[in-house]
Amino acid sequence: MPKESSYVAKEPGPDGLYPYSADEDAIWGELYRRQMALLAGVACREYLDGVEMLGLSADKVPQLRDVDRRLHETTGFGVEGVPALIPPSRFYALLSEGKFPLATFLRRREHIDYIEEPDLFHEVFGHCPLLTNQSYANFVRRFGETAVRLGKGYSWHLFRIFWFTVEFGLINTPEGRRCFGAGIVSSPSEAKAAMTGTACEFRPFDLMTVLRTPYRIDIVQPIYYVIDGFADLEAIVDQDIGAMIDKAKLLGDFAPAFEAKAS
Repeated sequence: MPKESSYVAKEPGPDGLYPYSADEDAIWGELYRRQMALLAGVACREYLDGVEMLGLSADKVPQLRDVDRRLHETTGFGVEGVPALIPPSRFYALLSEGKFPLATFLRRREHIDYIEEPDLFHEVFGHCPLLTNQSYANFVRRFGETAVRLGKGYSWHLFRIFWFTVEFGLINTPEGRRCFGAGIVSSPSEAKAAMTGTACEFRPFDLMTVLRTPYRIDIVQPIYYVIDGFADLEAIVDQDIGAMIDKAKLLGDFAPAFEAKAS
């Protein structure tokens, strides 16, 4: 994530509604239609069901209070509007409270194909549908609790777990391998690479391997980890993650599967 953003978080009015313009409604609609067409037969059924349960559509930018209410009705999770960038400690604290932090700004048209920082489309369309799944929601909350308990010294390795599941996770289904990570379902280039690409590697999820795998945020991912079911996510946080991170630090990282970022 960039250290500074050219975007400014929107603030809700007295009625709790965020003031999105007609142009922002149009950008949301374009993004929504494009991704939904791409995700048929690509995203897992739980994700697609979540889109329907949240009532997302191409008509207009969804309102935070509506997403929050529908999530509370399904799994008891919720969302909270935040500035474009928040510190990891705040991020983890919100997850531990059962609240997913949502950036409230929407990308501008010049960034419609790619934006490095998470915007409202990535947050709502990417993250929120699966929070209607109880096992997934349980994992996200317990992940946050673990991060808060372990503290700053474990934050970097912990986010590798988040990166390779919540952001870029894949799942085996009776219909074949499907995507569920928000960074995949909200990105056309990532969805195509993860599901049809030949230049990437697919690995079964193994916690120690994940903890030793570096990543870059500004490229199509060269490695994806695959779970067999959402119950597998809950099993991750049943392990002694602190001890495993300590071991991963001693063993060291694997060689990166990507070139170093140009300075």
